[in-house]
Amino acid sequence: MSLREDITAAVKTAMLARDADRTSTLRMVQAKLKDTDIAARPKGITAIPDDEIFAMLRSMIKSRRDAVALYRQGGREELAAKEEAEITVIEKFLPQTLSGEALAGAVAGAIAETGATSPKDMGKVIGALKAKHGAALDMGAVSQAVKAALG
Repeated sequence: MSLREDITAAVKTAMLARDADRTSTLRMVQAKLKDTDIAARPKGITAIPDDEIFAMLRSMIKSRRDAVALYRQGGREELAAKEEAEITVIEKFLPQTLSGEALAGAVAGAIAETGATSPKDMGKVIGALKAKHGAALDMGAVSQAVKAALG
């Protein structure tokens, strides 16, 4: 089943369970997906592929994490909790990301593969990691790990 079909099935399940918060979040994901599809039409793409959907979902999560920090600064804990609940729903559609030792091993392998020696080679290393691991990468963590390994 494609990611798009998984999202649609999750909306139906949430609606049948009468889970208003989950249904609302999933409908928001569907709306963002439709907007992204529409934005890709001038390029001749009618439906974006799963890897771009993963990027879209990560972007949604990032904006919600930023909002959580701002809500906490402003003392609005109830709004921060709502955003965190949305993050939890959205994260269920993302693949397990590389972290810890697995990420360090993948970075070391990519550095060896590309022959990178300095921070100037960071782009080559990240490109090799994207080609090999694709959607299983959290680019923020990857960037920090590569920078630490090369710096």
